[in-house]
Amino acid sequence: MKTINPYLGFNGNCREAMTFYKACFGGDLQFQTFGESPMASQCPKGKEGHIVHASLTGDNFLFMATDMTPLDGFKSGSEVSLAISFDTEDDIRKVYERLSENGTIIDDLKESFWGSLFAVVRDSFGKVWMLDFEKKPENENPST
Repeated sequence: MKTINPYLGFNGNCREAMTFYKACFGGDLQFQTFGESPMASQCPKGKEGHIVHASLTGDNFLFMATDMTPLDGFKSGSEVSLAISFDTEDDIRKVYERLSENGTIIDDLKESFWGSLFAVVRDSFGKVWMLDFEKKPENENPST
């Protein structure tokens, strides 16, 4: 496992909150809206400016966030998930299987539009885990 980072959920005010956090902590702030994403055609009318993914990166931290809400709606108190980046495909598959036992698969383990192997699982204790393995391009040769 490489890192575990908080992934914050907001109800339409992600840009405002993350801008506030940038003022508090500094760092580099990046946004991608629904309208700018490959999911734009699936975006509900009026939500094009909502944030599908934001990241605030500093020397010793990474906060990620979204305005995306679960299908059953935004629930205060459940707006924090844990995002884990993995070093190997084998590791992500093992953790995915273990967390899925007696849990709920929210987003099945599959290749994402950004090129990572990705899944979202709610474990048997109700905690949400976002699992990510960034696949390297096949033609990349680490020995050069």
